[in-house]
Amino acid sequence: MAMTKCPECGDDVSSTALKCPKCGFQINKPKRSFFGKIFLWMFILFNILMVVWIVGGMNAASEMSKTYVSEAEKAGAAIGTGLGVTMLLGIWVFGDIILGLFTLLTRPKG
Repeated sequence: MAMTKCPECGDDVSSTALKCPKCGFQINKPKRSFFGKIFLWMFILFNILMVVWIVGGMNAASEMSKTYVSEAEKAGAAIGTGLGVTMLLGIWVFGDIILGLFTLLTRPKG
């Protein structure tokens, strides 16, 4: 085990130590495990997917609403779009809670 000098206090510290035992200065940053990295990237990609999905759905609904003739068609499209967005927001919240907990529980300790 190699010893290095703490940049803060100059005391000898193990090269594998995360913090200096004397002053508490952080020497090495803890790293995420393999599964921690997977859950972090799943969390990030899930959020990007949900944003793209909602924006794309809203754009498609607004483009289709231009072709409707009667007020009943427009009202039905508005209700359907509202229900669809509400469903997607529910999936987003539920997915973020689950993936967020996994991401939180697999974060590096230190």
